[in-house]
Amino acid sequence: MPRRIALLLAAGVVLALAVGLAAWRAARPGSELERALSTAPAGTLRATWTDWAAVRREVGARDPRGAAGLTRLLDRGFERDLTSTSALLSSAEPMRAELGLSPANLAWELLAQGPDGAVVAMGLPDSFSVDRLGARLERLGYRRPDSPDGVWRGTPEIAATTGFTPELQYVVVLEDQGLVLASDTQGYAGRAAAVALGDRPSVSGLEEVVEPAGSPVSAAVYTGEYGCEQLAMAQADGADAAQGEQLIAAAGGLNPYTSLAMTLQPDGSMQVLLGFESEEQARADADARAQLAKGPAPGQGGDFSERFRVRSVQSEGTLLTMDLRPRRDAYVLSDLSSGPVLFASC
Repeated sequence: MPRRIALLLAAGVVLALAVGLAAWRAARPGSELERALSTAPAGTLRATWTDWAAVRREVGARDPRGAAGLTRLLDRGFERDLTSTSALLSSAEPMRAELGLSPANLAWELLAQGPDGAVVAMGLPDSFSVDRLGARLERLGYRRPDSPDGVWRGTPEIAATTGFTPELQYVVVLEDQGLVLASDTQGYAGRAAAVALGDRPSVSGLEEVVEPAGSPVSAAVYTGEYGCEQLAMAQADGADAAQGEQLIAAAGGLNPYTSLAMTLQPDGSMQVLLGFESEEQARADADARAQLAKGPAPGQGGDFSERFRVRSVQSEGTLLTMDLRPRRDAYVLSDLSSGPVLFASC
């Protein structure tokens, strides 16, 4: 094939990918986080978000190259508490070496977990070659699917050889959407692909806290059912649980929330957003949760004031927003995204 024709064909493939990705984004308006959540299957209880393009900007690693560049990116991201939400950290270097895809060039990553399974959605960089990715998967031993949007089937032996985590055993590559989906079960990978293609419903009930979150660098999002259970003081030992109950009672009690998001913003602030069933519940909880966020942190040790400063707590409609400023060298999102968290109790 003449070189000119080959170049034109290659340019056509890149243009088609860009047009398809632009069309998918236009059909799913909102922030990147909102669009990513639109790929999470119905029934998702917890989702964690990492905007890898933003992480690279924040730590001054816009174009990390090779294993050393990736290591520096992850180290700096850890030091800034920007990467605790990622499910790919232990697989990052094997992914870079074997797939040409890793936090060094991914646009973003979303881990969605539900009672039936978990899936990692990854946003592809604009100029990434899905054909080359397919060739690499096939070379590693993944079985090519019959259709372009089918599931590539890996084996435990591939994971053992490459160092991939189990979440990368089954992979779906959606070229038009600019997405790669991965799961530890074939069925859930296929289900997630159907969601991303619009053939099955995505998670609902999280919009109230996700839309006002804007474009966070990293975030953890929970349904009320999951958050009230996993972040509750019931997760603490006896003495801490008792202290937590006393503090909550002294603050006037708490209402259960319907959704929760904890987000690290590009300006370094942390937003905690809680959705409630009524405006009255949101207003009532504003003072109580502000008081709890400024006091002792039973179950975690010390006081919350050692971790962050409370800039404001306010309610608008059924939404409660807590604006926090992390202290220097405090790993606030890492600490607060697993229980018990007194001011995130129900």
